[in-house]
Amino acid sequence: KDDSGKHRDGVTVARKLKKLGMRSSDTAEFFFEDVRVPQRYRIGEEGAGFMYQMLQFQEERLWGALSSIVGIEMIINDTIEYTSQRKAFGKSILDNQVVHYRIAELKTELEMLRSFVWDAVEKMMSGEDVTMMASMAKLKGGRLAREVNDSCLQYWGGMGFMEETPVSRAYRDGRLASIGGGADEVMLGIICKYMGILPGKTNRS
Repeated sequence: KDDSGKHRDGVTVARKLKKLGMRSSDTAEFFFEDVRVPQRYRIGEEGAGFMYQMLQFQEERLWGALSSIVGIEMIINDTIEYTSQRKAFGKSILDNQVVHYRIAELKTELEMLRSFVWDAVEKMMSGEDVTMMASMAKLKGGRLAREVNDSCLQYWGGMGFMEETPVSRAYRDGRLASIGGGADEVMLGIICKYMGILPGKTNRS
C-alpha cells in the first residue's frame, strides 16, 4: 500500500482462498504488475530474498514442531476430559482399556518429541548447526499431530465429526504441519543428505 493506505498501482487482490484448515488466518491471491516500491520500504539487500528465506528455515521448522507439541497436548487433554464424561454401556469411554492405553501411547510419543525439540532448540541457541535435527523435529511433529488427531477424533465418536468440537478443528488445522515450511518429503531429503545416503548429493564413504 502507499502512504494513503491504498493499494499501489499494479497491485490486484484477486480473491480470498478457502482452506481446509487455519481458517482464522486469511490467505488470498495477489497479482503484481510493474509495481514501483520506494527504496525506504525495501527489507534487506536487493536480490538477497532467497538467501534470507533459506537462513530462517531452521527456526521456522523448530517453531512448527513446537506448535505441533502445543496442539497435540491440547487435544490429548481435551480427549481425556471428553471421554471421561461420555458414558456408554454403563461406564465412561475412557475406562475402556483400548482407549486409555492408546492415549498413554500418544502421551509417551508427545514427551519424546518434546525432549528432542528442546534439545534441538538448545543446540541452535548455542550456535550449532541443527539443520538435520530441525528437519527431524518438524517431520515427527507433523506426523505425530496427524496420528494423535486421527486417533483422538475416533474416541469422540460422532461428535468428533462436528465442526463445533476442538478435535475436529485440530484434525483440519494439524494437516498443515506436514506441508508448511517444507513438506515431509523435503524433510526426508534433507535428513538423507546429512546422513550421506541421498543418491548423487553426498559422499557415502
